[in-house]
Amino acid sequence: MIKKSIFIALLSASLVFQACSEKKESDENNSKANAMISTNEYVLTSTDNKQFIVKKELDGFVLEGAKGKVIIFDIFATWCPPCQASASHLTSLQKKFKDDLVIIGITIEDDISNDKLDHFKVQYNGEYTIVNSSANRPLVNAIANALEVGDRFPIPLMAMYKDGKLITHYVGEVQEEFVESDIKRALGK
Repeated sequence: MIKKSIFIALLSASLVFQACSEKKESDENNSKANAMISTNEYVLTSTDNKQFIVKKELDGFVLEGAKGKVIIFDIFATWCPPCQASASHLTSLQKKFKDDLVIIGITIEDDISNDKLDHFKVQYNGEYTIVNSSANRPLVNAIANALEVGDRFPIPLMAMYKDGKLITHYVGEVQEEFVESDIKRALGK
């Protein structure tokens, strides 16, 4: 009986703190509204100033103008060794699947310069789109919530979608061959 009472007290306390946490997160998201068209749309800006609109749908995320293509959101940081190693693999996949694949690297680093991201691209052979905007963090949070990986997940975290439907996701380092196999499956090849 005592264990049950302690459990109920802890559960109640966690719910109170959870509500406070959600309020703070909500306030942070509201301050970033200039990067979001609505609560389900995110405007991402690449290091070369191209804009991409990502929309949250029931089953997943859609990149505007990419119907029929496989989309990989690569959530990474420039200081992360597995993320650094993944860059050349993602470049290889982008080259293999050219017009059928769009890879968007989304840094989790706040206030990082485009110069530093461009240096990362050169140093680690990252020849795909990398975005750096105030919508990065809200989109990363939305993807992580949709994948149910929690608030503190290992990176890199990759999520693969086609036409708004989740194909698969990877937490941590993954072999290029596995990702390639999933891309082929999604494209029906």
